[in-house]
Amino acid sequence: MTNTNNYKGKHANASLPAAVRIKFDELQKELNITFKNISLLYNAFTHSSYVNEHRRKNFTDNERLEFLGDAVLELGVSRFLYSTEPDMSEGELTKLRAAIVCEPSLVKFSNELGFGRFILLGKGEEQTGGRMRPALLADVFEAFIGALYIDQGMEAVIPFLEQVVFPKISIGAFSHVMDYKSRLQEIIQQTNSGQLQYEIIEEKGPAHAKNFVTVVKLGDEQLGTGLGKSKKEAEQEAARHAIQDLSSRQAEGEI
Repeated sequence: MTNTNNYKGKHANASLPAAVRIKFDELQKELNITFKNISLLYNAFTHSSYVNEHRRKNFTDNERLEFLGDAVLELGVSRFLYSTEPDMSEGELTKLRAAIVCEPSLVKFSNELGFGRFILLGKGEEQTGGRMRPALLADVFEAFIGALYIDQGMEAVIPFLEQVVFPKISIGAFSHVMDYKSRLQEIIQQTNSGQLQYEIIEEKGPAHAKNFVTVVKLGDEQLGTGLGKSKKEAEQEAARHAIQDLSSRQAEGEI
């Protein structure tokens, strides 16, 4: 269990208005999570603009928690993918993880949890629509994970991710970033009834570290070439390059 005794957060219960503290109590009930050190929860939702407008309160913003939460989130997602995707190569795992922890994904998670309602903002930031700013919402999601990790360790973070993040991975919400073959097939079907064919044209390297070179063809026309550590990865790369080439040709009016 993570030791929170050394945490130096400057929020105290009495420092925030009662109405604000009640809102955070409601958030904990919604999440079914109770913080041992409530200051961590407050800090996770404190934007720097709020700190700047309340200097006498000596608050701290959520930037350090965001830094920590970013690493904790990557670790949690990496562990999940490692255990659930045994056939994926390192490169494929990295791509999928990047899609899961990228800003647009974090914004969706944050919005689904209604985190925007709880962010402590300065008046200026509030008036310019900061509460709905994607980067801010993504930062708060990471900061919350960082706060939860300090307060209760991975023992609490993993169940939270199992509720919010992992189900979306399991149902294929991020498959579009990986399945270039399906995307290419859809593109071809819109304009052509032909069948795509993938062919390994070369194998490189020793048996324990082999790389495959694959081409994807439509009839006699070669659409793309891909290199990968597995046949599957090489095919996906070939499809990705084919999509890029088709998009470029379409933009230039060649097709």
